[in-house]
Amino acid sequence: MLQCLCGKSLKKNKNPTEPQLKGIVTRLFCRQGFYLQMGQDGNLDGTKDDSTNSSLFNLIPVGLRVVAIQSVKTGLYIAMNGEGHLYSSELFTAECKFKESVFENYYVIYSSMLYRQKESGRAWFLGLNKEGQVMKGNRVKKTKPAAHFLPKPIEVAMYREPSLHDVRSLASGHRYTCSPTWLKIDHQDPIFKYIRSIRTRSAKRTSQTKSPCESEGA
Repeated sequence: MLQCLCGKSLKKNKNPTEPQLKGIVTRLFCRQGFYLQMGQDGNLDGTKDDSTNSSLFNLIPVGLRVVAIQSVKTGLYIAMNGEGHLYSSELFTAECKFKESVFENYYVIYSSMLYRQKESGRAWFLGLNKEGQVMKGNRVKKTKPAAHFLPKPIEVAMYREPSLHDVRSLASGHRYTCSPTWLKIDHQDPIFKYIRSIRTRSAKRTSQTKSPCESEGA
């Protein structure tokens, strides 16, 4: 059984200011062919550029298989509101928590921990459409490429636990960022090995399901 990459935290340190959570700096590649990115103004969309700093995110474990997704460039968190709209938040609130799950095709899907369909209970997902635009969470289906992401890790890092603010509280002008303590990439690290296994299996599955036309480059 596959385990999620960010469900693990270190033992509590006596000094609360010390980094205690192991996460990763990563790019999130959507199956639609785009990297998720956040601009300096906080807007979210997709890019084909695999080298821009705007596509770098801190993936911080904040619970069992629950992560916060924070832009390295802006320090803002990705959040989803009660209407399914994605936005960037200076404060870490419950709307910034996403459940991280591995789908059957070995891609990773991210769903809001706070909101879902009232009648059916269906989860709301982070997703990009074919044009690279972010979609409303309640319109993203977990079986579709829009919701499928592949983490491409850059560094393993240690993080301090984000300070949780109430969703209803007004922004105080103080921006809390989780500045990471950089670690050297250890290719034997369980997190790094896990992500590498996802990428390998996903690549194999993609090559096996290609049609003859696709194989010939048509």
